[in-house]
Amino acid sequence: MNTSYQVLSIVDHGDGIVAVSFNRPEVRNAINTATVVELRRFFQPLAFTPGDLRAIILTGAGDKAFSAGGDLKERDGMSNDDWRAQHAIIEESASAVLNCSVPVIAAVNGAAFGGGCELALCCDFILASENAVFALPEVTRGIMPGGGGTQNLPRAVGLRRAKELLMTGRRFTAREAETWGMVNAVVPPEALMDHAMSVAREIAANAPISVRQVKKASHHGVQTNLTSGLLLEVQCYERTIGTEDRLEGVRAFNEKRKPTFNGR
Repeated sequence: MNTSYQVLSIVDHGDGIVAVSFNRPEVRNAINTATVVELRRFFQPLAFTPGDLRAIILTGAGDKAFSAGGDLKERDGMSNDDWRAQHAIIEESASAVLNCSVPVIAAVNGAAFGGGCELALCCDFILASENAVFALPEVTRGIMPGGGGTQNLPRAVGLRRAKELLMTGRRFTAREAETWGMVNAVVPPEALMDHAMSVAREIAANAPISVRQVKKASHHGVQTNLTSGLLLEVQCYERTIGTEDRLEGVRAFNEKRKPTFNGR
């Protein structure tokens, strides 16, 4: 795997698990142009060519912030054209995370504001530390969320609550986010990465083609009507029938042993 990144840290934990970290702790992992360029570079190919990857953890270096959002110092004085050009890359990087065929777990430590919160929402689910704080404060800066926030937040917490959070820009805690269904679990800060890794290993131990098809069916199916969703589910299920992993799973069950899946 190519690990030549400047503002992201890419760590291979083996067994198909990789941790991707925003690595600018000195500025609370603020998202500059280089960050989104590297996010796009890492995630974009994984829509169709996941290789041996089975689970990805997206997190932030240090204990102060997952990401404090867009780097407003870099943006200060940008022309309209430069702002639009940068934002196109932001949109592409968010889309790349959202469309990654490999499960992506957000492990949120500290602040997840603006684009940081939006990127967490682009992941399949969010695990948070007790000190995590979320916000989409773009309206307090004369802009609005543009990395999927106006679409992913309502799908996570419901439309009316999302409107309140988006229109006020106010902060909310990890416990509130958990109560509303945006966060799957809240753990002590020192336990966050161990918990995320444990969940990633559970996922990685399963048949990777099956997991990717589950992601595809649920992610796209929930955006359509039930009949269309069920048709998609059948198509995804059909993809698993001819695999070696399907044969291995049934064989292992009958032999009373743990299956060994190879992604074929």
